[in-house]
Amino acid sequence: MLSTPPTSNKNESFDWVICKEVIKGRVYVFIEQGVLIIMENILKQPINRENNINSVYEITTRIKGIIESNKSLQNIWVKGEISNLKLHQNGYTYFILKDEKSEIKCVIFNQEFNFKPENGVKVVVRGRIGTWKSDYQIVVEEINLEGRGELYFKFLQLKESLQREGLFKEKYKKLIPIYPKTIGIVTSLEGAVVQDIVKIIKGKYPHVKILIYPSLVQGDGAKNSISKGIELLNSLPIDTIILARGGGSFEDLFPFNEEIVARAIFNSKIPIISAIGHESDVTIADLVADKRASTPSVAAEYAVPSEEAILKSLKDWEISLVSWIKDFLDRHNQSVNELSNRKIFRKPNTILEAYSQEYQIVNSRLNDLSPYSVLNRGYSITMKRDEIISSIRNINDGDKLSIIVKDGTINSIAKGKNEKRKVI
Repeated sequence: MLSTPPTSNKNESFDWVICKEVIKGRVYVFIEQGVLIIMENILKQPINRENNINSVYEITTRIKGIIESNKSLQNIWVKGEISNLKLHQNGYTYFILKDEKSEIKCVIFNQEFNFKPENGVKVVVRGRIGTWKSDYQIVVEEINLEGRGELYFKFLQLKESLQREGLFKEKYKKLIPIYPKTIGIVTSLEGAVVQDIVKIIKGKYPHVKILIYPSLVQGDGAKNSISKGIELLNSLPIDTIILARGGGSFEDLFPFNEEIVARAIFNSKIPIISAIGHESDVTIADLVADKRASTPSVAAEYAVPSEEAILKSLKDWEISLVSWIKDFLDRHNQSVNELSNRKIFRKPNTILEAYSQEYQIVNSRLNDLSPYSVLNRGYSITMKRDEIISSIRNINDGDKLSIIVKDGTINSIAKGKNEKRKVI
């Protein structure tokens, strides 16, 4: 056990303080150089209670002073994974920085950084160790993403911007055609990706046409090449587009995280299936696309149906159609049976005879009312042109007249007229 406080190389006496807890006679003590000393059996020593008893405030204040006066703890770099992220209404950001073995609390006081912290992101922070009540924490003054740097900052910023704009919303997703006639592919001609896609499509659905736009998928110029390919295929009679690339590093896949590619996908009139990298690689292109496939091979499976599925679908349609026809006939047979039981179909002659008698009666009445029926009783009808003459005032000498009798017409010419005298 140490009987006197340890000293530095400069022979300066260090302040020391009990800063942890007593466990079975052991006391953990901080000293200036950050070394943790275990002091054995300190409890066995007699305690001068008047000189050695401290208040909680006194002991925490002394700990705070030791930690915050330690220059080696005032500008430190620490790496770890963000968890338990909380944004307080006062503008402060709180989170825990952890690794496999331990964790430490962190706080950001209103500073603006070049990316927004998120849970699960691995970062490197710079700051100082500060205390709050009985806790210690890192007061963060700088934060950077571990490994990916500026590219990842750009990815997060664009993702957040496009998400606010609504480019990832489900309502904008177009349906993938079930039976496409032509499929367009934007990918590199090098490597196995394009071969796998074509092989799967032709194996499942051999009658479909395939158009390939050979695009750059990595490096300078790739983002423009990809967007140009999508725009070109939109000018052709194509039903579905597959945007594909094999696996690679975050940097290799970054062309698919560019805004120009995201806009081209969103503005496409043709549905797009994205298949970028491996299943764990999620790019902005995947988020904007109408459907995301975990791999290029899976994208090919999504793009076309199998012949077996088509035959099964046709069989299902046949069963449904036969069932519909049967139901239709059953319903109409019932209607036919109901009609056949009516009197008009059971005794049609009786109905016809009744209608015939009614017809004869009506016809006789019409004949009685006809002007031609009077001709049979010895009367005649005199006409001038197409008008019936009902008065001598309608006739002049020399007018040609037609006199209609029961069996024909008499043509005559008027020669004078005698007006009927009124009888007084």
